Parts: sequence; structure tokens; C-alpha cells
Amino acid sequence: MKYELYYWPEIQGRGEYVRLALEEAGAAYVDVARGPRGTAAMMKMMDAQQGTPPFAPPFLKAGKLVIGQTANILLYLGARHGLAPKTEAGRLWVHQLQLTITDFVVEIHDTHHPLGPSLYYEDQKAPAKKRTAEFWDERVPKYLGYFEQLLVANGGTYVTGRRPTYVDLSLFQIVEGLRYAFPKRMKAFENNVPGLVGLHGRIAARPNIEAYLASERRIPFNEQGIFRRYRELDR
Repeated sequence: MKYELYYWPEIQGRGEYVRLALEEAGAAYVDVARGPRGTAAMMKMMDAQQGTPPFAPPFLKAGKLVIGQTANILLYLGARHGLAPKTEAGRLWVHQLQLTITDFVVEIHDTHHPLGPSLYYEDQKAPAKKRTAEFWDERVPKYLGYFEQLLVANGGTYVTGRRPTYVDLSLFQIVEGLRYAFPKRMKAFENNVPGLVGLHGRIAARPNIEAYLASERRIPFNEQGIFRRYRELDR
């Protein structure tokens, strides 16, 4: 079966967590909106009046299924492509961790848009500076410290043990994104999370991920996505 991934064609965003899972699994898929008339096809599916229309991208079409929400998509893919534990308890645990990552992604986004996504960054610079300071003082240590502890407790290779799951792929993206958006702050913080730094390196070196990162399928970070670089916030 060839999957159809629907997400905005110009950014990594939340769709990147799904792309990483598909790439690691070696699954056949098409990134629909990056093709001709793909965005129109995506919008048409969202506007459907029947079936299970998704609220927003990303969403995945798998045969007759249409699955929305990043963590929900990964729950589906993880069970089918060896990226989640086989037991129900294990799958729920990994899903829970992904939902925690989802919460963190919202907080990352809000560093540069604390008053809301409908306003330009230039209209909320002062609140963004305040939110970013609190983010690095309180929220980053809380979230990344939590995953660092899990890594150490499970042997330090992957979050749940010796085999990678989609959570490990998502944490790779978190580290990669924070390095892009906040290079100075992240460099100073990385000594606090050596396990996550090592995990990032192991994921980047996995053959399918390494090939993906070097390909044109990997959209570069830019100032339209979740991870945005503003010099005045990286101090």
C-alpha cells in the first residue's frame, strides 16, 4: 500500500514527524501537496461533508482510512512498521510520550507567536521575548529533562529500550529544530541533556534517515515553520 501524506508543501512543521516515521520504515508514500494541484486536493479533502474529514493537516490516507493529528498518525504507523512496542501497554506508553512532545511543540511555536498565530511576529516582539525567556528558563529543562531521565533509566540507547520508536524520531526533530531556531541557547543547554544529544546522533546515522536528510524530500528549515530563527530571541 502506498500512503498519501497531506501537509503544507513549503514547511517541515508537524508533518515532518510523520515524514520521519515513513522514511525510517522505508514505506512507500507520496507527499501529495508538493505535487501538481496537491494543495487543492488537500483542501478538498478537508472540506468534505461526508466520511471523516480532518480538521487540519497533517493527515494520512491509508487505503480507505483518513487519519488526522500527528500523534494519531504515528500511533497507526508505529504499530504497522515496527516503530512501537508490540504490547498494548507499550503502544499506549509511546503514544503518551508523543502527546507530551505534541504539547512541547505548541510551546516552541508560542515563543515567537505568544499572542496568537493570526498576528505577525513584528506585532508581538515584546511578548515573544518574555515568553522565550520563560521557555528556556522553565519549560525546556522540564520537557527535555523528562526525556533525558527516561533515556538514562532505559539504558541510554533509545527512550523505551534498545529499539527505536517514532518517539525517538520525534525527539531527533526536536533537537534539530531547537538547534536551528535557537543555536546559541541550545548550544549552552546541551550539556544538560547528553543522552538526547547522543540519541540525535544515533537517529541521524540510521541509514534511511541519513539518506532522507541528504535528499530533496527533506524541506529545509525556514522562517515559516514551527522552528523559526529570530536573533533577538536567541540571547
